[in-house]
Amino acid sequence: MRAYSEAYLKDVVENQGKLFDFVAQTFPDKDTEEFINAYMKSKTRESIDEAQAYVNTMDAKELWKYFLETDHYVLKQGNGLKGFMPDWIGEFYAYYQWYYNISSSEVLQKIPVEFLKKAYYGLHDLQLELAVKKVGEA
Repeated sequence: MRAYSEAYLKDVVENQGKLFDFVAQTFPDKDTEEFINAYMKSKTRESIDEAQAYVNTMDAKELWKYFLETDHYVLKQGNGLKGFMPDWIGEFYAYYQWYYNISSSEVLQKIPVEFLKKAYYGLHDLQLELAVKKVGEA
């Protein structure tokens, strides 16, 4: 059984990737990794885990605004992730959460951002489902 209807999957995966990329590109002097950790544990992400249609269908910029308002989040100083990595991490986490039907905060415990940063170069060229299965089976 999956976390929610497959009808939402493409939007959730794509928009979470775009959200992580938006934050990294728009705020290069802010800590993208800290943002990802906060977002994956947030009320906003919990709403997606629970298949709340209103949140599941938001685009990246709507998600960003909703996250700031709902979770009262403030970016921290630091370094933004570069290149395609933030987009890929966002997509990976969204697909992994859906595929294994676990909470987003649990995904973060099983697979820390630091691990994905290192694994990115070996996994990002794979089809997303295959990358998720490889990490999930390890």
